[in-house]
Amino acid sequence: MSANFEAKKVVVEEITQKIKAAKSVVFVDYNKLTVAEVSELRSKCREAGCDYKVYKNTLVRKALNDLGFKDFDADLNGPTAIAFGSDEMNAAKVMVAAAKDYDQKIVLKSAFVDNAYVDKNGVKALATMPSREELIAKMLGSLQAPVANLAGVLSNMISALPRALNAVAQSKAQ
Repeated sequence: MSANFEAKKVVVEEITQKIKAAKSVVFVDYNKLTVAEVSELRSKCREAGCDYKVYKNTLVRKALNDLGFKDFDADLNGPTAIAFGSDEMNAAKVMVAAAKDYDQKIVLKSAFVDNAYVDKNGVKALATMPSREELIAKMLGSLQAPVANLAGVLSNMISALPRALNAVAQSKAQ
């Protein structure tokens, strides 16, 4: 076997491992970005906890096909960059924001989330969802509200009792 073939096998294995390790994978067309914009986008991805890479479409297609996913074949045409996310939404949020920031120089293609194909509208929907931490905070706030309200009512009742006894005592004193 040729050295080139072996090198491609290594890259396909790398892509496969990245897809398996990522919670989300977002595919975008990056054709119109300048080098400076790509560098800026890579740093934004790092800050958000995702990895921005460009691989050959045939190698990405091979990796996805090896994993049993053929839905992405149509999206893997033309210049394609991939954002590997550490959670279900961070890569989508960064790429949707980048599409707005760079005046439509980035075009969303699709995503791979929870072992399923997500079209570009789904990617936009993922980007608008609150993060896991925000959802947990909202749920804890909802659970805490009844307890806090009960504590407030009990506190008012306890503080109202001495006032009522004082008012009764003053009325009897008069």
